[in-house]
Amino acid sequence: MNPETPPQILCIGSVLWDVIGRSASHMRQGSDVPGRITRLPGGVAMNIAMTLARFGLAPALLTAIGRDAEGDELAATCAQMGLNTDFVYRSDDLPTDRYMAVEGANGLIAAIADAHSLEAAGDKILHPVFHGSLGNSETPFAGIVALDGNLTRSLLEQIAQSPAFAAADLRVAPASPGKAERLLPFLAHKRATLYVNLEEAGLLCQTEFTSSEAAATGLLKRGALRVLITDGARSATEADATAMITRTPPPVLATRVTGAGDTFMAAHIAAEAEGADRDTALTRALRAAATYVSGETPL
Repeated sequence: MNPETPPQILCIGSVLWDVIGRSASHMRQGSDVPGRITRLPGGVAMNIAMTLARFGLAPALLTAIGRDAEGDELAATCAQMGLNTDFVYRSDDLPTDRYMAVEGANGLIAAIADAHSLEAAGDKILHPVFHGSLGNSETPFAGIVALDGNLTRSLLEQIAQSPAFAAADLRVAPASPGKAERLLPFLAHKRATLYVNLEEAGLLCQTEFTSSEAAATGLLKRGALRVLITDGARSATEADATAMITRTPPPVLATRVTGAGDTFMAAHIAAEAEGADRDTALTRALRAAATYVSGETPL
């Protein structure tokens, strides 16, 4: 990478191998059914970066990848996709992280995210922003930052408070409902846009919502600057203190679930980076996520 042309978008968080088992059958606890098992590059930051690259943008990854065989393969795959891995922290003693999920015709059945190496690496992954070529406290990074909740709560708090991120356009997602509360440091942040689903919004507000509009209203009342709330195939809402926009995604036959929210977030970021207005950006993001869920590649 030419140091005179630093990346304009950073994707910070999990980059790992996704091991996904999918079946066309409806499943329940204890089901044993035929299907397909795939291994693909994944993780929230990776999914966002891959989608941004498909939309013609050039994101850089900030994450931890082991120096094991799986890590070497993953880093090479990232490079082949055109993703900037110049700033990735490669650990000698931490293995490359993994995610495992089972999906049936009735949606996601179960998933386990093993992001222990990312958590153990801590702020080492942020050295290029804190003390390096991407910025520091005196000259903060001023581009877009896509940040995921696989980082520890303490590291997310550090990012929220750090002068090195004071000029960044922060786009934040929790990674899963189980990690939604890690986003609390950004709930009243003055530069953060939150991308959450209906369940995650409820966890952040300690209540339950029945619609994306109600969830957006609740998060804004809690101090959020701007929010995007998705609710599966039902209506999604983008809102801030000045406006609220609600749109329904196009109906599709769902063939996969894992990564749909990351695709939505990346497509929305890409649309706004191209200068799209708020309504157009939301519509494009919903279309991209629906295309992804249908099994096609969103473009």
